[in-house]
Amino acid sequence: MDKAARKAAARDWRDSARPVGIFAITCTETGETWIGQAKDLDAIWNRQRFSLQAGGHGHRGLQAAWKAHGEAAFLFEELERFDEDLPAVAVPRRLKDRQAALVAERGATAL
Repeated sequence: MDKAARKAAARDWRDSARPVGIFAITCTETGETWIGQAKDLDAIWNRQRFSLQAGGHGHRGLQAAWKAHGEAAFLFEELERFDEDLPAVAVPRRLKDRQAALVAERGATAL
């Protein structure tokens, strides 16, 4: 791929819409679930997993469970994907509201 094609591909990727929504990480050993929100659902599991593998995840409980049970004991699940037509100004509030509702509904922990 030549330089111009690489630049065009990078520009297309930057300009593309990212899927926004809510996700869950569950420890199969303990049954604990953590629910978070993402402005890029396609990339969030890689970011979460990288932080956990490095030992620097921001949520101590999730990090401790990861350390105790290992990566194989965890499942990632996309819970909700928001409509792309949702106005950008409404996204933060919708993420917060839906995350809180799902945390309460499932007895989970918020990320």
